[in-house]
Amino acid sequence: MGRKKVDASAVSLTPLRAARLYRLLTLLGTGPQTRAFLLRRLKLDVRGFYRDLETLKALDIEVTTAGDEAKYALAGELDGALAKLPFPDPGLNVRDALQLSVGSTAAHRKLKQRVNSFLNGPRGGPNKPR
Repeated sequence: MGRKKVDASAVSLTPLRAARLYRLLTLLGTGPQTRAFLLRRLKLDVRGFYRDLETLKALDIEVTTAGDEAKYALAGELDGALAKLPFPDPGLNVRDALQLSVGSTAAHRKLKQRVNSFLNGPRGGPNKPR
């Protein structure tokens, strides 16, 4: 019986864990690394390390083992992995989110869509009858 796949958009990370996963990805982005090196650099125990690998797997970020020394490596490009890593809640208020959603980049459009979805509610608008 296998594990159910977690929806990556549903993964919520604390700021500390997101920062640690970012550091892990940037270390792996420089090339294959031994577990001992990663544990030392991230100040993690083995259990925490494997928990972080499971989180990356749930986010569809593939980390492989390579070579005789069991070095860990990022399967794809670092930029692609960072695109899948969720950013922790920045604690914005609505005015900040509206201000940041103005622009023409993909990030602006994505934020604008999220802001509009929030402001219009699940039923298409605040003034619609239920």
